[in-house]
Parts: sequence; structure tokens; C-alpha cells
Amino acid sequence: MKKLPIGIQTFSKIREEDYYYVDKTEILQKITQAGSYFFLSRPRRFGKSLFLDTLKEALSGNISLFKGLYLEKNWDWSVVHPVIKIDFGSTVVKEAEILKVTIMDKLKVISIEEEISFETKSLSENFKELIRKLEIKYKSKVVILIDEYDKPILDNITESDIAKQMRDILRDFYSVIKTSDAHIKFVFITGVSKFSKVNLFSGLNNIEDITLNPEYSNICGYTDSELSVFQERLVDVNRDELRLWYNGYNFLGDKVYNPFDILLYLKNKQFKNYWCETGNPTFLIDLIWKNNYNIPNIEKIKLTDLSYSSFDIDSISVENLLFHTGYLTIDTVKQIGGNNVYSLCYPNKEVKQSLTDGILTRLTKSITPKENNKIDLLTSLEEGNISNLKDIFHAFFSSIPHDWYRNNEIAGYEGYYASIFYCYFACIGLDVRPEDSTNHGQADMVVVMDSKILVLEFKILENSKPSSALTQIKEKKYYEKYLSSHTKGMEVILIGVEFSKVDRNITNFEWEKL
Repeated sequence: MKKLPIGIQTFSKIREEDYYYVDKTEILQKITQAGSYFFLSRPRRFGKSLFLDTLKEALSGNISLFKGLYLEKNWDWSVVHPVIKIDFGSTVVKEAEILKVTIMDKLKVISIEEEISFETKSLSENFKELIRKLEIKYKSKVVILIDEYDKPILDNITESDIAKQMRDILRDFYSVIKTSDAHIKFVFITGVSKFSKVNLFSGLNNIEDITLNPEYSNICGYTDSELSVFQERLVDVNRDELRLWYNGYNFLGDKVYNPFDILLYLKNKQFKNYWCETGNPTFLIDLIWKNNYNIPNIEKIKLTDLSYSSFDIDSISVENLLFHTGYLTIDTVKQIGGNNVYSLCYPNKEVKQSLTDGILTRLTKSITPKENNKIDLLTSLEEGNISNLKDIFHAFFSSIPHDWYRNNEIAGYEGYYASIFYCYFACIGLDVRPEDSTNHGQADMVVVMDSKILVLEFKILENSKPSSALTQIKEKKYYEKYLSSHTKGMEVILIGVEFSKVDRNITNFEWEKL
């Protein structure tokens, strides 16, 4: 049985030390024949670095690494190109001057390996020199591969002044690619975000963004059919459950699994939040917080081609960032007036649970009470003890210090209370459907379980005047769509919850079983 390449991004190590490898070399061949300048955005830990390293080995002519792969017999191995590969993914840089030193060090390492000396001192001039001297040495045009090109910016995204300094340094550095075009054979740039060409790749108008090109949709990640590589480790694995947890990323082609999740699942054989545990999306949650975002609306986000491409430090939207970082993916696409409109959704169970759990911690500023309430909530739902829900949530809201309310405007908007309920249900892995449409309007929230369906309505009371949320559910018949034959035998439970802004808690909790 071969070894699992967990965290390994070096193609030669995978091929020489008997690790599993999902053959992506047919896509590699296709893309190198299709053009010269490419950009790819994918979430972190999605296989970008491995693909880039595979490109490096192929363009360097290392045929021995490709024995038995598609590329072995579909590549001109007599042509060899010098490769400049720069990876920003391994370091966290918080100062502009340190970024300059970091890039200079990367160029020096390559120059020493290639026995090239620099005659100039500036960063940009060193880069130009390296490109031209490599071309002369190898009598062949140069390949440039840049991995995680945007990481120095994203690491400082909540500190806009520092982020702009990082952007300006990188823009000057990347501008060398444009001015060195005559000496370059091929360029491939990867990252998480897609910053606008104007602000980061100024003048590099010939770079093709293949992020949402259906031909390259599975350039990273594993498709269902590609999992056959791991067949001996998939015996007795519930494939439907595997898809529910880790599949679902859609880049306008076959849906793909997060490879990091698959490899760790195959090692541990436990369904867990592997990918999300490796990086807390603090800057994303900070942005959600700053914008007083109504959390259930995450499931109703739409992007256009224009909004998808307008990513920059001064105009970062919650919606755009959720997509680029992999917390949302494409659900459907419609053409409206010549523009694509992308409806987004969570890719899978892991992401929905993890993101809502992170948001809940920020919304509540609590960890221990939150975890205890999650356990109590799940236990009460499994036992059918709906009356307990009032006490669980009442105790939770009571545990939030009054100072927290005074120092944060977010608790004043109406979606705050509904967001708390939404996050609690979602982060324990339930199927939560916000603003569920019916023939008579929209139920605020529906929670679908194996044997129960909860229909919830929330009301915010500006004063002590009573207002029955449960009565509204019944009058509007929000529950009717769940009385059909495919839900026959499931309990339908109506829950009305009323909150007081004055008391900052639940003032009325009514429920009824149909």
C-alpha cells in the first residue's frame, strides 16, 4: 500500500518515495500548449503548490519523474527551459522592508544554484538580470512560476496601510514580467484571491485567468473518478457521506474534493473538520463583523463577473472574500443581460460547520458556554425535548456580558438574534435553510433533521408589546410544503421565538407539533 502524501508539495518526493499521486499531467500538457501567461485562484491547501512543482519538473525536462504518467509519452523531453520558481506561501511577512529582503533572498538562492552573480542592487533589476542571464546560460527562454502571489497582502488585509505597502512592492516586482516578455516562455501564477490587473499586474494584459475556465476546473482537487487512485483505502467507506463532508467545490466543471481533507480522512477514517482546523479565517470573520453582516444571508449570496473580478484592498466585499477563500462555491450560473450571475453556496458540511462555529464565537465572545450549549442543543433535539431549547438559548444570551453590548453595534441589528440561532444549528451539522420560501411568504428558518423538521419564526420586540411569532407561522402556513409525501412520517414542529432589545434576551418561546 502506498503512502499518503499529506502536506507534501514536492513532485519529486511523491514520485521517488512511493506516495499516491493523482495524475494531473494531461491538464499540464494542455495548458502549456494553450498559451504563455496564466493565473489560477484556488483556496489554500488545494494542490496549487504541487501542480506548480509538477510544472517545474516537466519544463525542466525531468522525464524520470513521469514514468507511467500521461505526460511521459505526450511531451517533448528534448526541450528544456530554465525555471524561476518563487513561493510566498511558507512565510508570514508583516513589514514592507522584510518583504523586500525576503524576495531578494529567494532570488539569491536561485542565482547561487545557477552560478549567476548580480551586477545590480535593486530588487526589480535583480529579477530582470536573473531572467536574462538564465536565458543566455541555457540558450532557452525562461519559465516563471509564482506560488501564493498574494499571501503577503492577505496576511495584512485588516491593516490596510501595510497591505497597500505590500501590494506596491509586489506590483513593482511583477512588472518585471511584462518588461521581460521577449525572454519568457511561460508564466503561471497562483493565489487565493484575484486582485485586479490594474492594481497588481499593471500592464500585464495578456495573462489569462483560468480560475473559472471549465477546461481546467479539476486542475486542483480530486474528482469522484480520481478517487479510484486510493481504491484500496476506500473499502467500506461511505462514499455518500464522504461527498457530503468534503466534495462540492465547483469551478464550472466536475465538482471536486478538497485533497487535504481526503488524505487526512483516509489516514484517520474519521469525519472531521481537517481543512478548516489548519487555518482560522480571522480576517474574514473580522470583515463580517465590521460590516454587521446578517449571517443567514451567506446562503443567498450572488456574484457577477464584475464583482468577482473587482477584488482589491480598498474594495474587499464579504461576498467576494467568502468565494475566493473557499468558504463558498458556485451553486448555479445564469446569464442576465450578457453577464454571468453566480449563486453561491457552502461547498460541504465541513465548511458550513466550521465557518458558522467561528462566527458564533465572534458573535458571542464565548467558548465554554458556547460548547456546552452545543452539546445541550444536540441532545435536546435528538431526544425531542423542544421545550429545553428555550432554557438553552435563554441561558446563553444571559451569559453575554453587558459591556459586550455597549462596545459593539452589531448586537443592535435585527439579524443578530436570528444569526445566533442559525450558527448554533449549522455548527452542529444540521441542515439549516434560512428564509425558506413558501407559497405564502418566507419562514425565517427551517431545520431539517432525520426524523424532524423545525419551522422557526423570529420577532424582535421594540417594546413590551406582545407579538406571536408562532401565530404568524400558522396563519401564513409556512409548514405546508413539509407535509408532502416525501416528508411523510417526519415530525413537523413549529417554533416561534420573540426577543426584546431592551432585555437582550428571549421574552417568549412557543412551539407546537403538527
